[in-house]
Amino acid sequence: MKNILTRRTIRKYADKNVDEELLNRLLGEACRTQTMGNLQLYSVVVTRSEEMKQRLAPAHFNQPMVTQAPVVLTVCADFRRTTRWCEERQADAGYDNFLSFISAATDALLFTQTFCNLAEEQGLGCCFLGTTVYMPQTIIDVLGLPRLVMPVATITLGWPDEEPPLTDRLPLAAIVHHEAYADYTAERIDELYAAKEALPENQEFVRINQKETLAQVFTDCRYTRKDNVAMSEGLLEALRHQGFL
Repeated sequence: MKNILTRRTIRKYADKNVDEELLNRLLGEACRTQTMGNLQLYSVVVTRSEEMKQRLAPAHFNQPMVTQAPVVLTVCADFRRTTRWCEERQADAGYDNFLSFISAATDALLFTQTFCNLAEEQGLGCCFLGTTVYMPQTIIDVLGLPRLVMPVATITLGWPDEEPPLTDRLPLAAIVHHEAYADYTAERIDELYAAKEALPENQEFVRINQKETLAQVFTDCRYTRKDNVAMSEGLLEALRHQGFL
């Protein structure tokens, strides 16, 4: 049993199957998480076959854990099921809009986090792939996602074959605001980021990327303005294609 305070992102997995009964139990338990209107506006595509993992990999920049993990879970914001239910019950569904996507995406992400917590309690390892929203149309095509179904999260899942060090976190004062939002002065930024910037691994990160500050590594190398704009356009186009815009 693992504790949330010692959780790690696992990218390397042992050559050991994840039992279907265990997986289904965890997915079922995760369904008890919060959900808007008790509608459960999410669906999960379970990928086990090597062929399908190979087809999904390019959408995730061919990160090796996508093909190495025993199981890949693609969690989707899903208003199609609810809409079809309404259609079959003579109810006028009005869920082909951006608000409905946000509601379903929130449901899907709550489910995803609950599932990860449950899986890690059982000793399984997970990696949350932020790449899911970078090239969603590829995932839509590979998984055959119909209208009003949009991928929002991908989890690689398996039994850990590594124990990486814990990653750093900002102090609580960086994220908690009392009564109203308190904007960040230059002095507060210095205080809140001092420990993070002083970590040897982060200083090495700056050095190998030939930058002056850790922030520049993120803006100039990892998450650039050019890439953000291009992938935003792709995300909006996929939302149009799926009927949410």
